[in-house]
Parts: sequence; C-alpha cells; structure tokens
Amino acid sequence: MPADISIIITAKDRLWSLPKAVESGRSSSLKMQIIVVDDNSKDGTWDWLQQQRDLTSIKGEGWGQAWAINKAMPLATGKYLRFLDSDDWLNPGASELQFEIAERERADVTVSGADAYHDDVLIKRVPWVLTDDFIAQQLGESDGSHYSSFLFRREFITDLPHRCNFPAYDFAARLDRCFILEVALRHPKISECPTPALCHRHHGKGRLQFRGGVRGVGTNIQHLLIYRQILNLLDQRGELTERRKKAAVKILWPLAHWIAYSHLDEACEVADWVFKLAPDFKVPEQGLLGLLYLHCGFRRTEQILALRRSLFKHFHRTPS
Repeated sequence: MPADISIIITAKDRLWSLPKAVESGRSSSLKMQIIVVDDNSKDGTWDWLQQQRDLTSIKGEGWGQAWAINKAMPLATGKYLRFLDSDDWLNPGASELQFEIAERERADVTVSGADAYHDDVLIKRVPWVLTDDFIAQQLGESDGSHYSSFLFRREFITDLPHRCNFPAYDFAARLDRCFILEVALRHPKISECPTPALCHRHHGKGRLQFRGGVRGVGTNIQHLLIYRQILNLLDQRGELTERRKKAAVKILWPLAHWIAYSHLDEACEVADWVFKLAPDFKVPEQGLLGLLYLHCGFRRTEQILALRRSLFKHFHRTPS
C-alpha cells in the first residue's frame, strides 16, 4: 500500500544524530515510509539500521548526498515526499499538519519556516516569509527557508533529480539550492504551513554539504554555476524580471567576494555580471569597506583585503 509521506534521510557517520531524525519522521496517524541511505558510514550506522524493522535502508558506497537521494527516489511510494539530513529532525506534528494542508489545498509544495538549533538548544525561530514570487524569493530576495522544511507532492518532482553531474559540473555541495530553484521554475502551487516544520541543527562537526579548504572553493564555484544556469533558463523563457535580477545579485555579490579569496579574475567577472544584471546596484557594505568598493572598484578592494589578510596572518605567526 502506498505511503502518505515518504521521507528520504541521508546519513554518513551520523549515528550520534540519526536516531533522532528517524524518530521525528514516525507518525501514529499517517502511513510513513522512512528511507535511510547510509553513504558508507564507518561508525556502526548500517548495523543500527538493520535493527529498525520499519525502515527501508540502502547501503551506499560513498558517492555523496546527491547520489544517495537519487538512489532512494525510485523506492519512494508516498503521495508526498520530504528530504531530511541526518543532522536535523522534524517538529512534533509537522508531517501531519503539512499533509492536511497539502491535501486540502492540493498543493505541489507545502512550505514552512524552520527552527535553528545549536546542538540541541533552540537559538532562533525563522518563520516562513510570505511572497508573491516564489522564484525571486528562492533566488535571494528574502529568506527562502530550508528545503527540508518543505513537503513536495511526489508526482510533481518525480522526474527532477538532485544534480550531482550536470553539464559536466558537480553541483553536489549545493544540491538543495539547485533542486529548489528548479522546483520554483515549474511554478508550483504553494501552500503555507503556519508553524516551522524543521529543526535545523548547527554544530561544529561538519555537514555533508558544507566543506572547507579546496572543497569550499568548489562549493562557491558550484553555487555560481547554478545561478548562471537558472538565470539563463529564466532569460530564455522571458521570465528574468527586474525583480528576479535584483534578488539574484543579493547572492551573487557576496559570492563574488568569497570567490575572490582564491580566484580574483573569476570573482571580478561575477562582480561585473552583478552590475549588468542590476545597473543601479548599490554595494551593501557600510563604512570604510563600502567606500573602498565605491571609489577603488571591486578588484582593487579585494586586493587590499587580501593584503590585509596576509599581513594579519604574518604578524600572528611571527614570535614576539
């Protein structure tokens, strides 16, 4: 018998948090299908999963989160579908409430806000921001919540994969951003859940989709490539409105700064693109930094910032 909701949980060395994520997905009133993909954990996760008789478990080989989700998708039977990271969990009653709203309003996507936690301590409640342009919102106009807060009608997204190798680029580190933007491009019927569904955990143990070092550089480049693809598609469809351009540059401008840490020429190209998209763009930085961007330009300012970082490291490494 098909489930009411399928939840796909991805896990890699997260036995310390996975049980809480799994338990939050269970329900006494809905038929839930919980699919957990263990992406080659080394901490006993697979052994624990074999003891959970109500779960569908998949053993991965370490190919990453996007591969894991795509592997699980054909097994999902739920009328609705949710993606959940093993670091996070759902608020009590969230699935039941979103299911009720989705059924009543025949929604393609039932959205909600999220609660932000530091480990297990609530630090901030982030409500859903009402909008009349879901695409602009997800491009960066306002807080777009977290896609694990959303309940998707499965038939609406069955043919939409999580991108891991798309036009020869690896989008895996920003798979959620790419996915939700592609969902937005389909103009879904949106319904709102009034209370946050997701508990999103912040901690110091690293998340599957966020990496430092050279992988952090890759994440920035992937983010840029996603925006180039999405804005190009919108432009081809005649849907790249001024509002959506202004929403996108709110993400692209800080992204240019982070890319400049390692690839200044490419970062300057992004900064130039920002001003082409929004000729009246005003740099958001205040004080001296804002004046530097205004009077010295993006390249020279980033060179000054790089010199400052270099001097700071030098003086902090030199014995007194």
